[in-house]
Amino acid sequence: MEFRSSVFDKSWKRSVYCGMVSGEHEGKEVVLNGWIRKRRDLGGIIFLELWDYTSIVQVVINPEDVPRVHEIAKELRSEFVVAVKGTVRKRPYGTDNPSMKTGLWEVCATDLILLSPASPLPFELSGSTDKVDENLRLKYRYLDLRREKMQKNLRTRYQLNMFTRNFLDSKGFIDIETPFLTKSTPEGARDYLVPSRVNPGKFYALPQSPQIFKQILMISGLDRYYQIVKCFRDEDLRADRQPEFTQIDMEMSFITEEDIFELLEDYIQGLFKDVLGVNIPVPFKRLPFTEAMDRYGSDKPDLRIPFEIVDLKDIFSGCTFAPFRENLDKGGFVRGIRLKGGSALSRKGLSLIEERAKALGAGGLAAFQLKDLELKGPLVKFLDDSRKEALIQKCGMDNGDALFVMSDPDWSKICNVLGQLRLELAKEHGLIQKESWEFLWVVEFPLFEWDEEDGRWTSVHHPFTSPLPEDFDLLETAPGRVRSRAYDLVLNGNEIGGGSIRIHDPKVQENVFRCLAFSREEAMNRFGFLIEALASGTPPHGGIALGVDRIAMLLSGSTSIRDVIAFPKTAKAQCLMSSAPSAVSDNQLEELNIEVKEKD
Repeated sequence: MEFRSSVFDKSWKRSVYCGMVSGEHEGKEVVLNGWIRKRRDLGGIIFLELWDYTSIVQVVINPEDVPRVHEIAKELRSEFVVAVKGTVRKRPYGTDNPSMKTGLWEVCATDLILLSPASPLPFELSGSTDKVDENLRLKYRYLDLRREKMQKNLRTRYQLNMFTRNFLDSKGFIDIETPFLTKSTPEGARDYLVPSRVNPGKFYALPQSPQIFKQILMISGLDRYYQIVKCFRDEDLRADRQPEFTQIDMEMSFITEEDIFELLEDYIQGLFKDVLGVNIPVPFKRLPFTEAMDRYGSDKPDLRIPFEIVDLKDIFSGCTFAPFRENLDKGGFVRGIRLKGGSALSRKGLSLIEERAKALGAGGLAAFQLKDLELKGPLVKFLDDSRKEALIQKCGMDNGDALFVMSDPDWSKICNVLGQLRLELAKEHGLIQKESWEFLWVVEFPLFEWDEEDGRWTSVHHPFTSPLPEDFDLLETAPGRVRSRAYDLVLNGNEIGGGSIRIHDPKVQENVFRCLAFSREEAMNRFGFLIEALASGTPPHGGIALGVDRIAMLLSGSTSIRDVIAFPKTAKAQCLMSSAPSAVSDNQLEELNIEVKEKD
């Protein structure tokens, strides 16, 4: 069969998109361009499902009406690209398809040309790809992106970006580009390095954030800056991490935290209304970092889970159970989490939860179950009746619930273990209120954390975050107690943004560098141009960066940011479609004065 596969002129240009065919076209001739999603041959009459990004429409080819077109159609297969001319009619009674956007209408073909054939598909494009290996989807990403779900995801991302630009423009922000080739400032994640050909032996770094440049823009008097910008981090990957990612970066002058909170709450409220039609109540809840860890065991808690970590120190103080008593005597902790319906768990089920706690770092985990209004468990014998009743009341246990209790001298460990257990148990037992959108500001993070390996204090966020004014004096005496003016925006257990009020006083910046054990020479070597700029008259300023990938993931109902990025990398930072990263020629390496050595 010979196809007319190269005849495409203005007479074959679409007059309507596939998904737009409707009653207004009834009885009229239309021209459609698109891909064949399915072909069905029913007793000689051929039905094509023709697809473009708007949706699918059914095309009918009757051998009695158009024998030549019917002969061509018999050779067509999935994902062939065609142009079709035909007349729109209502589908015969009983054959309409309410699940299709165009399910009431069909196009009776009068002519058709093949524009491009397609090889056999590595996987089906219609329906779900849940059972398709993700690496196969990434290798053939150009096919994967034709799926309705991926089309919707990328258009949701576009809608997010367009709303962002319009919103920030209305608030007086201007879009300013900052360099991609910049200086390496190794503090935090690893940089991606780019060798300089014209400066042999020297390297640029791809930016992990435009942090320093946006602060300099504030020093420059530009007042309100934003950028939807690519950033790069050479780090191990997870479902919500990529080596290159996109963030909505913004900075403002002469502001406090309240200005950031008000702006972002207004932005989020408008965004969710625009994209999802959802009303988000404001203002958002706020929690200091320490309280978030105490109550939820996480600095990005999921507030959709209807139970918290409970402090049980007062109940177990003075009890005769030696491990708990010894930890409490050392200033340690006893805390627990309630599991609704957990009394139905078998001994094996309880044992599996204890094993999971131990894998997370717990020395042990004690289980209680409230059955027939009687508290049961291995440690019940160590509690008198009044303590049993107090335990039930404090944890809010109902008949049929379970309680898991942990003791440890390490505050961070007990928070992290119980926080992770809280999340896992809620998922496993279907206790997360999935229809909710729970936003939270986490504030007052520690300014520093101790690095055991280097034996020095390091920045929790970055070295330009301002301490709380009331903690300035602690910089000299107790750096570990200094709280910062940093804030994270959390949604349903995901950190979707983070920022801070910056240091604008050069003397405070010097004190922070001193706490980080940076000599004057080292500080100038790393951040000299910012330090010099700070001394040029710096306004109070601050900002935030929002993760476009994560927000798009949540808006689209996806579970991985790879599903909202057109061409993502794998967990090994590889692009399976283009085979990047790849080897380069010896000539290229020689030009860069680079020699590649085999790794032992």
